[in-house]
Amino acid sequence: MNYPELKGLGLTAHSVFCVGRNYSEHAKEMGHNVSDEPIIFLKPISALCDSGSIIELPAKSNEVHHEAELVVAIGKSGKNIPENNASTYVAGFGIGIDFTARDLQKVAKQNGNPWSVAKGFDQFAPVSTFIPFTGGEIPDFDIRLEVNGEPRQSSNTKYMIFSIPALISYLSEIFTLQKGDLIFTGTPSGVSAIQSGDKIKATLDQDIATVEVEIR
Repeated sequence: MNYPELKGLGLTAHSVFCVGRNYSEHAKEMGHNVSDEPIIFLKPISALCDSGSIIELPAKSNEVHHEAELVVAIGKSGKNIPENNASTYVAGFGIGIDFTARDLQKVAKQNGNPWSVAKGFDQFAPVSTFIPFTGGEIPDFDIRLEVNGEPRQSSNTKYMIFSIPALISYLSEIFTLQKGDLIFTGTPSGVSAIQSGDKIKATLDQDIATVEVEIR
């Protein structure tokens, strides 16, 4: 298959890693305690799509939720990366939406099964154009999401439980990170259901990165 280009970086997307419950308020709204270690899952590359895409709601689900997230693009391969060196592996930042079939995820949780089906439908991971990272300290970013112009999510990455360097280091202990890998770093509180006809916009800071999609 043709792997999609990461706009703004000139990289080809590779793997899509995602982090669950990385904001305490979101963990609370979902009825969970904060985990001692990052909760990691993956999305297939076919879930990626660009801003401006039309997202088809899957027939298998009756409850799909939006989850706005900072997305980190990896710029070089690495294994067992020290946390204090992790920022040198960052190529850029974007904003993404981790769409989730919440009803399917609930059943998966009850049965002790993976979340792959609930998270992995086509176009369930739209991402913005990426902002290149030129080095130094990783900044904090405001994250916002609105549905049909109505604010739904608003927070800042400083409230992450596990920081970006911590996530990169942790992931690299398990997987060899590759150039073009993406890390969806978790969503803040405010997730809610979407329906056909909705227009969704997620932004990073003062619109330095934006992803907009329409639901059908």
